[in-house]
Amino acid sequence: GVLAKAAHVGDAEAAEACVDAAIAEFGGIDVLVNNAGTSPHFGPMVDITQAAAEKTVQVNQFAIVLWTQLAWKKSMSERGGSIINVASVGGMITEHGIGYYNATKAAVIHLTRQFAMELAPSARVNCIAPGLVKTALARALWENNEEQISKRMPLGRLGEPEDIANAAVFLAGDTASWMT
Repeated sequence: GVLAKAAHVGDAEAAEACVDAAIAEFGGIDVLVNNAGTSPHFGPMVDITQAAAEKTVQVNQFAIVLWTQLAWKKSMSERGGSIINVASVGGMITEHGIGYYNATKAAVIHLTRQFAMELAPSARVNCIAPGLVKTALARALWENNEEQISKRMPLGRLGEPEDIANAAVFLAGDTASWMT
């Protein structure tokens, strides 16, 4: 089954309402995918405003802590599960224009390692760190230059959302448990 709920990922009350609704509908939470992301600032980090920095941290970084806490405390601590965080290859490199975004994605990678250690063996915690994927969030990075950028990619193309979804489905399943 599917249950659709809208919430701001960084809002604790809204997040708790979503988790509670999922537990009420399905009896628990087996898989949590922390996939929300934002990048309201493009340019040098020395020019980022406090508001843009706070929003980026709230959505990209703290939301992972919030939703993981809720899923763990309300369901996974008793029944186990799989948590999949979506970071970015940018969390491992430097780039012009999206340095602060990348810093929060580096934090996602560390949060994944930390939660994997803390929640094992009951819950598996993994991270996907995609390169450039054709999403609305990344549109400014690829829209006017897709062909040229694709030539520099190992597969000769940009990532597609389905590529990431397929990786998440694999990590969520029991066949991935031998990898953790």
